[in-house]
Amino acid sequence: MTLRSKELGLFKSHLPSGKFNSITDIKDFLVGYKTICQKPNASNSSLIRSGVTVLLPRGREKNPSPVWAGFYSLNGNGEMTGTHWIKDGGYFVGPICLTNSHNIGIVHHTATKWMIKNYKKQWTKNHLWAMPVVAETYDGVLSNINSQPITENDVWQAFSNAKTGKIKEGNVGGGTGMICYEFKGGTGTSSKIVKINKTKYTLATIVQANHGIRPWFTVEGKNLGKQITRNRLLNTKELESKEKGSIVVIIATDAPMLPHQLKRLAKRAAIGIGRTGTPGGNNSGDIFLALSTNNKKKLPQIDRAMNKFEYLNDEVFDTFYEAVVQSTEESILNAMLAAKDMVSIKPKGKLISSLKPQDLK
Repeated sequence: MTLRSKELGLFKSHLPSGKFNSITDIKDFLVGYKTICQKPNASNSSLIRSGVTVLLPRGREKNPSPVWAGFYSLNGNGEMTGTHWIKDGGYFVGPICLTNSHNIGIVHHTATKWMIKNYKKQWTKNHLWAMPVVAETYDGVLSNINSQPITENDVWQAFSNAKTGKIKEGNVGGGTGMICYEFKGGTGTSSKIVKINKTKYTLATIVQANHGIRPWFTVEGKNLGKQITRNRLLNTKELESKEKGSIVVIIATDAPMLPHQLKRLAKRAAIGIGRTGTPGGNNSGDIFLALSTNNKKKLPQIDRAMNKFEYLNDEVFDTFYEAVVQSTEESILNAMLAAKDMVSIKPKGKLISSLKPQDLK
């Protein structure tokens, strides 16, 4: 059994976690994976370790509703679709999907089909458009990314697999072929409980961690990366210029927040990833999306002219900011601890080892 970061005694000063210490601690929030690990065969000469992660903030509800959101990019060397409207409109509708860099298109295509099917009544009766959120990180070191292995059926399976409760981490879904601080990376999650007056809210994150070089790696303020020299991916001549990874952080809360507040929340993920050591490398797409499932309403296109909106006072947000930083930090460590060793295809035969509990002592 793989122990997670808090189970190893880390982050004792952090805020309390939810039941599953997962983004699924948010009511109705579902997570689904399709993990693809294929060896070369007669019909496919490629070695594939890739996949898709599907996030459903409002579950499988048949009535589409805006999910209020804010976006922030620390370093924009990556992609997340739908962010132009999130910046202007403050919301999105439908799923969030995470995959690899060269499969954004097929995942977006299938997620759009899912929306048209799932919200069939509204899309049939009204002149509506679908714009799902799809983000990526690069898995080309451990998988033949140029073969574009993900199919429409793979994405449908990720939707079908979406569930609540305890979810897998590490080499799963879109995180299957990822590398983090030259260790095996991948998918990780965590949650925090924030109490405002007498009301408890949940804030949680899920990451697709594929960033950083070993000398940057830091845990609870202690630089460990320079001490752990096994199975380095990069040689010493490349260290200062060859950071090639990315990280996507999705932050979710059930607290009532305005879009500008969610954008400010998203910014704090930068501090969370920074606590693990990265400065946000030039070749890294460090992309963050924060959302609130509160204030459920009809689609604006079919709603009344006047609306009401409940939201928290900006003056109580410090604890939420703290929760984002802590949850992001924990999610990255959870991804690395859950990950399993893999051998790279580029360079050929290099062992990318997972982070071991003894590495943290």
